[in-house]
Amino acid sequence: MRLADLFRDSSQQRFSIEIFPPKTEKGEELLLEALSRLTEFGPGFVSCTYGAGGSTQQKTLEWCEKIQGLLKQTATAHFTCVGSSRDELVDWLNQAADRGVHNIMALRGDPPQGETEFKVAEGGLKYASELVALIREHFPEAGIGVAGYPEKHLEAPSLEVDLDNLKRKVDAGADILVTQMFYNNEYFFRFQDACRERGIEIPIVPGIMPITNFQRIQRITSMCGTEIPEKLSTRLESVKEDEEAQFEIGVEFAIEQCRQLLDAGVPGIHFYVLNKSQACERILGALDFEAVT
Repeated sequence: MRLADLFRDSSQQRFSIEIFPPKTEKGEELLLEALSRLTEFGPGFVSCTYGAGGSTQQKTLEWCEKIQGLLKQTATAHFTCVGSSRDELVDWLNQAADRGVHNIMALRGDPPQGETEFKVAEGGLKYASELVALIREHFPEAGIGVAGYPEKHLEAPSLEVDLDNLKRKVDAGADILVTQMFYNNEYFFRFQDACRERGIEIPIVPGIMPITNFQRIQRITSMCGTEIPEKLSTRLESVKEDEEAQFEIGVEFAIEQCRQLLDAGVPGIHFYVLNKSQACERILGALDFEAVT
């Protein structure tokens, strides 16, 4: 199923999950077990990321094949501009199509590890909007997702500039918009309103990363500019030596956050699961999603 078709019926709210290619055989076994449990809830799609600097391009496609072949779920492959010429990007798209992967999450991509800024590859692309246009040119029927940032991309000088960049991605042919994780729903609603004011009418799917370990989430949020509300941060800080308590607080918060978003009519929820299922299973069990058929 293409992303545009998945969200065509606005009366049905979907959920999706995001994984990354494991580095070890044991990690692959554990991920398959986690996915087997999560897919019982009927996700709309399962997306698979790249490694840093696009280092797992082939692994991403291999996992998309497993998602669709073994688990019978719709896969979405992450795809970036990093380190590739236009010809190499088209070659990868051909490989994806040959493997039956027809949904792409089009991203500019982060600099490779050890580098501080994005550099355009020789003969390559500079912006995600150019990547969306390239996909539409060569694979017009593909489903294309793009990223949005309720609290602004770290490299953008302002939220206004960031939204202008987002509009270019949408105008180039994106089907859905999936947001960076956030923990304050007011930021999402502000972002959604600003998108609509700019004529961005595609589905805007909020991205949620359940907090299961406070130290880990602090490290992640510091890298992407996401704010943890003071009240939640204080609760987690008070149990920083108790991982089970952190897990319970994080899951409880995520359930209420998702309920508020769903009650407000979002088209779905995208879960960043960090290749584990326990927190997401608890959250999905508390929410009312209709399985994709």
